[in-house]
Amino acid sequence: MAFALLILGGCATQEAKQQADAGKLDIYEEFATELIPTRTVYVWTPEGYNPETRYAVLYMHDGQMLFDEQTSWNGQSWNVDAVAQRLQDEGKCRPFIVVGIDNHPTDRLTEYTPAKMLNYLDPNDKLLNKFDREKFIADNYLRFIIEELKPFVDSHYSTLSDSANTVVMGSSMGGLISLYALSEYPDIFGSAACLSTHTPAAIGDFESAAEPWSKAFRDYLADNLPEANSRTVYMDYGDGTLDANYAPFQTKVDELFVAKGWTKPHFVSLVFPGHNHDETSWQKRLHIPLELLLGAE
Repeated sequence: MAFALLILGGCATQEAKQQADAGKLDIYEEFATELIPTRTVYVWTPEGYNPETRYAVLYMHDGQMLFDEQTSWNGQSWNVDAVAQRLQDEGKCRPFIVVGIDNHPTDRLTEYTPAKMLNYLDPNDKLLNKFDREKFIADNYLRFIIEELKPFVDSHYSTLSDSANTVVMGSSMGGLISLYALSEYPDIFGSAACLSTHTPAAIGDFESAAEPWSKAFRDYLADNLPEANSRTVYMDYGDGTLDANYAPFQTKVDELFVAKGWTKPHFVSLVFPGHNHDETSWQKRLHIPLELLLGAE
């Protein structure tokens, strides 16, 4: 069940196209790339989008699950458009647009696993050796965002392209790749939101492999996190379904940030009792990281 939740975390029905309940959703199918397998990219702009206004940009993973529950595999979505529109209408967030990136339908786990984290594992790790190392393409995935997608977005939309206005967000394995993105490219991303981050880090049989994989992820972070409080990181988890396993692993990540000198509001880690590992739960608390990272002030 846990493995299925990780695999299916972003799979979606492809016959129907997502639609926005608020604002406008531009859909770019088979977005051109030389770095990773092609996939659909979505760009959401709020109601009243004005090319004379400059907008911050939120990059989100698992694009299939962001806007329309009618086209998602589990009948749930983040409803990012509705939440983002409401926060901007209420003046709680500065103007921003959302770029959603579809995951790979069969290789999501290896695509979102921080590739350099693997260097901190024992080369004889049994779980690691079950996978083809060439499938771990997180570095190319991040290059796709930075070298191919971001220039397109910045040239076709009215954006603020600096790091202070460029945010990356994801859940589960998407939380891992978001924190990896911030660590690898702090000059590009000024902040990261990592919801229900899969801090056990192991993919598949994580019940037995979680401790060495989670430690490898923490060791990577210890060597590669940006300077304390120079960026902003939001993390959270619930206590239901897959999230029920995360507390001991997230606690160690929290301790690492504190030991490295990170303090609020630049590092925030929250727990949400009653929340599960699903889009419905992430939708309920999405406003919190959006207000923290894209607040009006």
